[in-house]
Amino acid sequence: MADEMLDIVDDDDQVIDQEMRSVAHALGMQHRGVHVFLFTPERKMLVQTRSADRIHFPLALDCSISEHVKAGEGYFEAARRGLQEELGITDVELNPLVKFKMNYGPNDNEISALYEGLVDPEKVIFDPAEIEQVAYFDADEIQAMMMNEEIPFCGWFVEIMNWYWGKPNQLTVLKVY
Repeated sequence: MADEMLDIVDDDDQVIDQEMRSVAHALGMQHRGVHVFLFTPERKMLVQTRSADRIHFPLALDCSISEHVKAGEGYFEAARRGLQEELGITDVELNPLVKFKMNYGPNDNEISALYEGLVDPEKVIFDPAEIEQVAYFDADEIQAMMMNEEIPFCGWFVEIMNWYWGKPNQLTVLKVY
């Protein structure tokens, strides 16, 4: 994964500095992230399996899209970029759901936004450097997989799904749209 410049933000999500991703993570500097939940018209969620080459949570199930927001970029722009880079799609209408603060792991402090949209599975062409595979599951299937713990999930995906389902979670909600 190439290093990239990120905006460093305060607790009010105001940019206070810029730093390389590796430094922000090494020092625990708060930065921005974005996630997207994509659903088929039948309400099955596109869930990605992260590439085996990923440093964090290799081969774990993740949101449809999970991205860092690059320096000077907005949440919406980062979501659109992630859709194109990771899934090869550009024509998804995205609706904001929530902005939240969460600790994603050791020294990984982020303020993130979550969007949702509809996807046509026929148009998805995922990037094998980032994604091992994609699959589509309904809410009951995702909950069952999380409960039986046989398949690894990214910790943030579990927490975001718990928020989505109205269950206890580790998100500090800043704004619901």
